[in-house]
Amino acid sequence: MSLKIGDNYKDFTLKNHKFESVMLSEFVSKQNVVLLFFPFVNTGVCEKELCSTRDNMDMYGNLNAKVFAISVDSPFALKLWNDKFNFGFDLLSDFNKEVCKQYEVLEEVWVPGKWDYKGVAKRSAFVIDKEGKIQYAEVLDDPGKEPNYEFIKSVLENLK
Repeated sequence: MSLKIGDNYKDFTLKNHKFESVMLSEFVSKQNVVLLFFPFVNTGVCEKELCSTRDNMDMYGNLNAKVFAISVDSPFALKLWNDKFNFGFDLLSDFNKEVCKQYEVLEEVWVPGKWDYKGVAKRSAFVIDKEGKIQYAEVLDDPGKEPNYEFIKSVLENLK
């Protein structure tokens, strides 16, 4: 079972698409944080999700929220993808799958029987408040679905 509302967040340090180290705890005490876990770069639903997030960055900024998107892709793949779409927020590489395990969103077998790819992030969304508590947690079993952006927005509005 993944982390749930009321749990303390799990700190981590990951490389972003600019090959910089990003430590979550450096942001949590200053503002609310939205973590978006996604399966892979260059896939339709992931592109739609992250482009939608990019197009709503003003809303996140107005709600004092920092957005991070996390996948098991390498920083090199994330950089190429960001170069193409200019997301405007950090794409973080959980290449070793440690953070996906911490947040309990690691899909052991993705698309069973078709690809049997081992170890990819389940599409998930978490909102962490400035006290380090998880205020929203959504883990999707269907990689074709997107997080509920309206719920995320509502949670952030209540934290403002």
